[in-house]
Amino acid sequence: MDIEQKIATRVTHIEEIIRQYLPKEEGFQKTILEAMNYSILAGGKRLRPMMMEETYHMFGGTSRVIEPFMAAIEMIHTYSLVHDDLPAMDNDEYRRGKKTTHAVYGEAMGILAGDALLNYAFETATLAFEIEPGNPAVGRALRKLAVKSGIYGMVGGQVVDVESEKKPDETITREKLNFIYHLKTGALMEAAMSVGAILAGASEEEAARLEEVAARVGLAFQIQDDILDVTSTLEVLGKPIGSDEKNNKATYVTFEGIEKSKEDVKKLSEEAVEALSSFQKKDEFLQELFIYLIHRNK
Repeated sequence: MDIEQKIATRVTHIEEIIRQYLPKEEGFQKTILEAMNYSILAGGKRLRPMMMEETYHMFGGTSRVIEPFMAAIEMIHTYSLVHDDLPAMDNDEYRRGKKTTHAVYGEAMGILAGDALLNYAFETATLAFEIEPGNPAVGRALRKLAVKSGIYGMVGGQVVDVESEKKPDETITREKLNFIYHLKTGALMEAAMSVGAILAGASEEEAARLEEVAARVGLAFQIQDDILDVTSTLEVLGKPIGSDEKNNKATYVTFEGIEKSKEDVKKLSEEAVEALSSFQKKDEFLQELFIYLIHRNK
């Protein structure tokens, strides 16, 4: 089975898990429930829950306790995209080849759908306490997910990103760009791998090392996004290309150019694979996945 088949098999498995945790579309608030489900079922790589589950298995985890966390991290990732597409942010009408949530349900419901997905993510993650009520790792994993999602993680990176766009007269520095990428994209990947390790009983030192692996993957992933924003098409990418230029956004490509950016994606991915292989516990799929991401076209 090649890597694309392995990924497809895991995506199907992950989507089955996510569907189990989605809210029923009923009651007076039915519209927001529909908007939430529309957002999360619009497709996607399911990369973060995939990395989380693989890391959990890598450290010997076998329980269903990982499942609510897998659903939760995808809800958090999805809410960030819903808000990112809003008129006040990137103002995009297409994502993954489909109309964005605010384009279908209106701006107000787009805001509320993002809010609802974030809150519901933590409602979902806390169900892990019912699966393993005596496991102290559940609380540690929950805190890790919260921190990496918030002001010292993904939201913090998004804040600096938005402020940089709104101040076109201020030249963004490479240091600030690295900060944005580390938090905005890398933090949730770090959460994915460290949460998987924590729930499986990995040591604090092992979980910290995995965060460093994920940080490299996150940076490589974001650089590749920058490259695709310049080189891809709407049909392939599933969302408008050139949005970075439209929004006067400095990117890795702005600083380094296309060819150097491609080289750095390859270098970072290979470093992540090397760091992962240093663990006594091995996961060949994760290594294959990191290399595959270099060549992705969407």
